[in-house]
Amino acid sequence: MNAEGTWTKSIIAMMLSIMGLGTMVLGVVGVIAVAGSDGESGTSQGATQVQVHLSEFAVEMMPPAVPPGDVTFIVHNGGTVDHNFAVPSFGARTKNLQPGESTSLVVKGITEGDLEVICEIVGHDAAGMKATLAVSTSTEVSQLATTGGQMTWQQMDAMMEAVAKQFPAKTEGSGNSELGYSTSTDGYKVFDLVAKVISWEVEPGKFVDGWSYNGQIPAPIIRVNTGDKVRINLKNELPESTSLHLHGIRVPNAMDGVDPYTQPAIKPGETFVYEFVAQESSVGMYHSHHNAQVQVPNGLAGALLIDDWKTIAMDVARSRLADADGDAETEVVMVLNDSGNIGLSLNGKSFPATTPYALAIGESMVVHYFNEGNTTHPMHLHQPSGLVVAHDGKVMEKPFWADTLNVAPGERWTVVYTALDAGVWAWHCHILTHAETPEGMRYMVTALIVS
Repeated sequence: MNAEGTWTKSIIAMMLSIMGLGTMVLGVVGVIAVAGSDGESGTSQGATQVQVHLSEFAVEMMPPAVPPGDVTFIVHNGGTVDHNFAVPSFGARTKNLQPGESTSLVVKGITEGDLEVICEIVGHDAAGMKATLAVSTSTEVSQLATTGGQMTWQQMDAMMEAVAKQFPAKTEGSGNSELGYSTSTDGYKVFDLVAKVISWEVEPGKFVDGWSYNGQIPAPIIRVNTGDKVRINLKNELPESTSLHLHGIRVPNAMDGVDPYTQPAIKPGETFVYEFVAQESSVGMYHSHHNAQVQVPNGLAGALLIDDWKTIAMDVARSRLADADGDAETEVVMVLNDSGNIGLSLNGKSFPATTPYALAIGESMVVHYFNEGNTTHPMHLHQPSGLVVAHDGKVMEKPFWADTLNVAPGERWTVVYTALDAGVWAWHCHILTHAETPEGMRYMVTALIVS
């Protein structure tokens, strides 16, 4: 590694380790739980306590392992929609908890092994709200349970610093590459996609079954120009049927990808051909529209850009920026996710495996936020503020400045950032549980390095 690379990594580690994004404190209030025949509300004397945090879309437990016996689950809904907590094998469950609400649930006589827990709100378990509590007689588990999995502030500081120093951690696989094309004899730009399940490393050491196009998460970027004739050949190598929707792109109805209305589902082993003429500048995306609540969060999504958006965005923003030469040096596609096998992530990776970005003072980057998840994400770059120039691929009549921008599911926002001050600036979703845990930064966090 050269001197500049060593300096960059050292600066990242130092500055990120001292940046506070906020540590969550779980408050418990007296709310009556609704339990099954083997569960009850309140607490049980002598029972091991487990703190449960529910969010979109994850179930987190501390400690993650307990000895056999009675367990009191202290459940807090830290999300933005209703959730519940259930232990299906014991028929035990809480009532549906509103955002910010807490309760407790006692489950008696848990034996050694893996205990599956879920949120029973329809679709939430498929979106990732399921977890496993390890039940073991080991000495280490007994000690962990005795302390309730709690750590001292010194231990917390050490863990936060250790995670920060890993950034940017190397993992297998990357997405968002440019997809090449061939030209057919009838004048089409032809793009080939293969949908298949792959092993995907979300963060160091965490491998999941990723659902990919061409082995990438996010899928490769497709770029064309207005007037181009476009042909996309999609081969299905998934274990189930699929289809392809071109979201935010004008296409004939027969090419809309909504089976069974506009086409039959693409069965495993089959290929379907999508054709359209690019009619207008667009910041679109392509994704599955078959069992989409599973296939899309698991990775079947990518960007489709029509025309040169680096130039379009700068044409809108140039007079309002402190840019050195009027041109954008970088264009960033940032796909947001929060559920499925991939979970809370930026471009298919979770901190510390996310990609950092770099600019020099006076340089600009055009950022396209794509939300392919199930909840809104307020994206925040610590500095500088960004000029919002387009929404869903349509240029804003009145661009506006924002340092935090809500990106709802299905939305695309285009923002121009011009670097003004040197340093390593944190860049993250501002739902704090999407950016940090007591063990340190995680999930939807990266950084902009300004030199």
